[in-house]
Amino acid sequence: MKSLSLVTGANGHLGNNLVRNLLEKGIPVTASVRNIANKQPFEGLDCKLVQADIMNKKSLINALQGVETFYAVGAAFKLWAKDQRKEIYDVNMQGTKLSIEAAKEAGVKRIVYVSSIAALNYATLPAKESNGYNPDRRNWYYNSKNDGERLAFELAAKHNIELVAVMPSAMIGNEAFGPLNVSYNILALILKKAIPVETNITLNWVDVKDVAEGLYLAASHGRSGERYILASEKCMSIKETTLLAKELYPELKIKQPTAVPKSILFTVAWLMETVSRFTGKAPQMTVNDVAMFSGLQQNFDISKARKELGFNPTPPRQAVIAAMQYLMANKERLF
Repeated sequence: MKSLSLVTGANGHLGNNLVRNLLEKGIPVTASVRNIANKQPFEGLDCKLVQADIMNKKSLINALQGVETFYAVGAAFKLWAKDQRKEIYDVNMQGTKLSIEAAKEAGVKRIVYVSSIAALNYATLPAKESNGYNPDRRNWYYNSKNDGERLAFELAAKHNIELVAVMPSAMIGNEAFGPLNVSYNILALILKKAIPVETNITLNWVDVKDVAEGLYLAASHGRSGERYILASEKCMSIKETTLLAKELYPELKIKQPTAVPKSILFTVAWLMETVSRFTGKAPQMTVNDVAMFSGLQQNFDISKARKELGFNPTPPRQAVIAAMQYLMANKERLF
């Protein structure tokens, strides 16, 4: 019988796709979630569902009993919060620490740690693993992925656990299980004609099912102590993505976002953030987004993941088309 795997954050976009990927391969899976009452993402799946929280080491130790491969997917995945250090950075750092300590106490042999392309240095393009970590410290989510990945390697070495890190980009696909993630929401905004101005922001789209397969490949073939980019080679701007939406759905009459000076972008972002501080809802754009990402090219060298893991992602245009078709087919439920 194949060895047992645990997936944290199993009701999330990546986590749920990973659970399904492993089950299709005949691998027994324990799926951990914070709220065990939400069983909808697991309907029809032959997996064990347990309650565990990355901020509660005892719950993790209990969930990890008998587990050989631990897929550490669960994390705070958001770019904005009222208290970003507390709600994003501290959660991801403490969650990383407790997850690896729990793995040690439960006798886990191997961890696939989900980091992010946020943990890459973009100084030289295409960015690659050997470029080191991102020196830009202006975003608490980015800081948490850079510092969290380094902490994961440090603790895994200390506790003599094999650990492989993977760095996904903007995950979409032809199906979403659970609430839409940040990346899907950008596509939804385009389809709802809710992006009125050109931001000059790019995204590196990747099919979440390819990333889920990449995690399995990292567990099977990845070298302990190494990091692998799970992304596409080329990014697409929001402008290019909007043009694709116009091509697919001319009946929506989607307009190309209006080009405006960067000073206007900063003003719009500031106003959005000001409103969000009162409502508690994430703004569509922040001042930090404009400062960090406007004009940034997210192109990657994925030759290491191709060669060592066998990672072979769907072309980004194809992934975007599939995701938009899914959103449009389910717009009454998702929009």
